[in-house]
Formats: sequence, structure tokens, C-alpha cells
Amino acid sequence: MGVKERFPLLARTISPEALRALPGQDLPALAGEIRAFLIEAVCATGGHLGPNLGMVELTLALHRVFALPRDTLLFDTGHQAYVHKLLTGRAQAFTGLRQEGGLSGYPSRAESAHDVIENSHASTALSYADGLATARRLTGETDRAVVAVVGDGAMTGGMCWEALNNLGAAPGRPVIDVLNDNGRSYAPTTGAMAAHLTVLKTGGGAQACQNVFTELGFAYLGPLDGHNTAELEQALRRARTLGRPVVVHVMTVKGKGYGPAEADAADCLHAVGTVDPATGKTARAPKPSWTTVFGRELHQLATERGDIVALTASMLRPTGLAAMAQAFPDRVFDVGIAEQHAVTSAASLALGGLHPVVALYATFRSRALDQVLMDVALHKLPVTFVLDRAGITGPDGPSHHGMWDLALLSAVPGLRLAAPRDPARLGELLREATGHTGGPTVLRLPKATAGPDIAALARMDGIDILHRSRARSLDVLILPTGPLAPIALEAAAELEELGTGVTVADPRWLLPVNPALPAFASRHRLVITLEDGLRQGGFGTALAQTCQEHALSTPILPLGLPCAFLPHAPRNRLLTRCGLSAEAIANTVLLARSQVPHLPTHTLHAGDAPHTAGRTP
Repeated sequence: MGVKERFPLLARTISPEALRALPGQDLPALAGEIRAFLIEAVCATGGHLGPNLGMVELTLALHRVFALPRDTLLFDTGHQAYVHKLLTGRAQAFTGLRQEGGLSGYPSRAESAHDVIENSHASTALSYADGLATARRLTGETDRAVVAVVGDGAMTGGMCWEALNNLGAAPGRPVIDVLNDNGRSYAPTTGAMAAHLTVLKTGGGAQACQNVFTELGFAYLGPLDGHNTAELEQALRRARTLGRPVVVHVMTVKGKGYGPAEADAADCLHAVGTVDPATGKTARAPKPSWTTVFGRELHQLATERGDIVALTASMLRPTGLAAMAQAFPDRVFDVGIAEQHAVTSAASLALGGLHPVVALYATFRSRALDQVLMDVALHKLPVTFVLDRAGITGPDGPSHHGMWDLALLSAVPGLRLAAPRDPARLGELLREATGHTGGPTVLRLPKATAGPDIAALARMDGIDILHRSRARSLDVLILPTGPLAPIALEAAAELEELGTGVTVADPRWLLPVNPALPAFASRHRLVITLEDGLRQGGFGTALAQTCQEHALSTPILPLGLPCAFLPHAPRNRLLTRCGLSAEAIANTVLLARSQVPHLPTHTLHAGDAPHTAGRTP
């Protein structure tokens, strides 16, 4: 049976207009259908399940009170928007949720006029709301409401407070801040703000008369039962009539209505892969990920060294810090969704004689570039950054691909960056990084299963030789970064079958370029670099510049990701699409050699040798 037969009320409410016409007594049944639909759909594809199960009644109330899309509804963070997608005609598309070519896991302007911002990095919606409300006042559209749903710990981020500071001082900007308070980010929310919200929830109306929001100039409504649609509608209608900045404090339960999520105190099934809807668990035990390996290695290192401390930004388990936090709770700090604070706090920990390890998603680390540059690197402080989900991440799409770090961090003076190719090298490089005292260090890890170790034939000046052709000229040197080593070895095998001599070497440390690498590269006719970061401004670019400075004639061909926002799709598919498969690499090498048999002294670019070209015998 299809959606219409199994979820008849949901099938009837395919637009906000249809929802507003639905009798109020049907809303509990509709909420039940939505939860059943989400559990079935998200368990089949993977996605953010727990946050959306807690958003059902609140989203219904928002869509019934506000006239979307004339009124504007913003989600912070955007992974709370699944119910919103259902109520704006996208139920049938959920079979392709987060699949290649399918529905995005976040609001998407390409999908619907109801999605105004593609908000997946937290704590930004109130700033968007501030600007929109100002624009509507200046253009005379003051009847169009601006509503920001701020939840899943986004209120712990600094940008939220910058926006609150501005909004509270501007009564002419009637932004409605719906605080979706489920007491959690990924894990339970920590800090003084979380404690203050607890006081408001337990103290009731007497405490609500004066609080941090009213002191900042907001009206305050709440706390409200986030699963009582009628109560929510009444409060939201009142908020709209006030004509001033308002905080509507709503209490919800993450994972509401789904036993496995409500029973999972660790993360309430915040984000899941493909799981059994009856249990919320995968059918088979997952293989160890790079994150798991890092967590194990860091825990061991912390056991050996009392100066090792760790920080993260609301991502304790997803970045692998759970084991160390359990063993050494006073040495692990979750600062909330506050990457900038995390980095500068780490700088001060280093000033105090400790060695901080800051574990962040690569895409979120970009939010604190200034702090890395001016607060850590300028002071030459020994802080180690471990960037999880570096490179292509897959189903989370353009905002979550960790593809910018190499290009951005290459501009930081004194920073050293490494990319382990296998679990053994992860432990080895982590120890080298935390043993460095002259400035910041970075390790980048992919979102992938950690494969088997790849032994080196030899190590020369810190460079691991993984493969060298025998009895053939050294035609091509392939320099893969980190987890692209297996692909490089496959490409080498294909090239050797066609008579091309190949060396494959793992630089281990990518930035700054190893001083021994230019001379090593000069022994070959062509050098190919492989990186799952931008091909411009990353490792390949740095190597080419270094070779030019040494007046070396071997051309460098950097292969990597284009400077573009890549869609959501499986990691391997996107790597292949960007020319980072074994076959594409071999094709590129052969075409480059055939087109320029007498290679001049210059740097080739990926566009000079199309990745999709056929082989030249």
C-alpha cells in the first residue's frame, strides 16, 4: 500500500493550506501517522530521526498559525525540518531521503519555496531572521512574520547571542524565536544556559516573569508543552500579535513516541544509518570507523600522558571522545555548539602547560579559522586538531563535505597537517602531533570504514614508499593523501599493466611540504597528487609551488575536488565523479604523458588532462 492508503490523514495534508483546514480533533491522529511514517522512512534510508520525532506537534502548530511561504519559517538546525518537508508536499520523496539525486536531509531552496535557507550549521537562524525582519520593515511588508525555530543545542552557539543582542535592542523587528528545548544538542546540553532553562522549566510562571530573555528586551512566553498542539497554537498566535521580538519557550522530547529512541539516553537515536525500525539497531555490527580508531588511540595516549586534554563542540561521541570522557571526565570538555570558543579555550589550555586535542567535524572547524590563525598559530601554541569527516562525507551533502580544510589551513603559518592512510598511521601520527611543541598540528580523518593497514616498503626522510616498479623507468610518482592510498595503489597496478613505471609514496605530513619531497619528485617524469580536498590551494598546489621555488622541472598534476558545492551522494560515487577512482587516475596519467611527451617546467592543472579521457596505449 502507498502513503495514501497507509497514512490517509498525512496524504490529505500535503500543504499548509490543507493542514489549516483540518479539524483540530484530527491533529493527534495526524501526529501519530507522521511519527509512524518517519520511523519507517528514516530507518530505511538513514537520517536524523530523534530530533524530528520531537518536532511533530510543534511543526503542526507552526504551519497552522503562520501563512507559509508568505510568512517565513527558519530552522536552526535544519535537521529538524523533516516534518516541515512532509507538510509541504514531499512525503513521496522520502524514499530517496539523503540518497543520490533524492531529498536533502536539510532544508533545500531547490526543493521548495517553503525552504528559505539551507541551514545545517547551527546558531545562524536568528541572524537570518534579524536581517529578514529588517528588510521587510524597510520594504513595507510588515505583515509577513519571521519565525526561527532554534533547537538541538543551537542556543549554545555564539552567533545566537550576537543576534539576540541586536534583536532585543530593536523592538521594531518582531522576530519570533521559538526555542525548541529538548535539553539536548547531540547529547545533553551543558553550560549555564542549559541550567537557566531548567530553572525556567521547573520554576514555572513566577520564574518566567524575569529571565535572561526579558532582560535582553524580549517578551517571553512559556514554558509550553511542545506536544500539545492547541496550547502551542494559542501561544504562537499571541506571539504574532505582540509585534515585538518574542521568545516562545517550548519543551519537547527528543525521539518522542519511539521506544528505542526514548530509551537511548546516549543520543536518542539522533542520527541513524539503515536500521531495523523495531529495535532502532543495525542488522549487523558495524565495522570500525576512523572515528572509533581515533577514540581508542586517544584514550590510550591520555592514559600515558596526564597533560593530554580534549575539547569538542557538542559532538562528544561523533568525534570519538566518549572513551576518554568516561575514563577521564575532568580532562574532556564539551563546550556546546561553540567552535570559536573551543579553539581559543584550547589555546589557553596550551598556555597553561597542557596539550589540548580539539576534535571537530572538518566542516565545522571552518567556523573558527580566525581563532586557529590568530589565537593558536600566532602564539605558536601546541594544539592538535583532529578533523573528523574530512573530505567527502556522503549523504549530508554540500554543507557537511569537509573539503575546504586543506586549502584554508594551508594559509596558517607554522601549522603542520597530516593525513593517516590506515589505522596504524593514525596512532603513529597522533603521537607525533601531540609530541610537537612548536605550534598547531592537524590530523584529518574521513567518514568511512577504517581499512586494513598498508605496510610501507621503506621510509625515506619521513616519506613512506608504498610501491615502486621494478626494472622500469620511474615515469610517474603518485602521492596520495591519507585514505586515498588504496586507490593510488590500484591505479599503479593498472598503469604497470600498460608499461608505465610507477612509484606510490605517502607523504604522511602534507603541510608544510616535506623538504625532501621536491628532490624525490624530480626523479620522475610526472607527479600526480591525490587529495579529497580542493585541488586548488591544497597539498598539490603547495608541492608545485615548492618545486618551482627549487627550480625543479618535473610537472605536478594535482587531482582533487573542484571548487564547487558538491551534492549528497555516496562517498565513492562522488570521488569517482571527481576523477579520484583508480581507472580515472590511470586515464589521466596516460593522457597527460601522450599530450606532452617532452614535459616543460610548469605545473599542469587537472583541466589539462580530462579525468574521463580514454587510455592511450
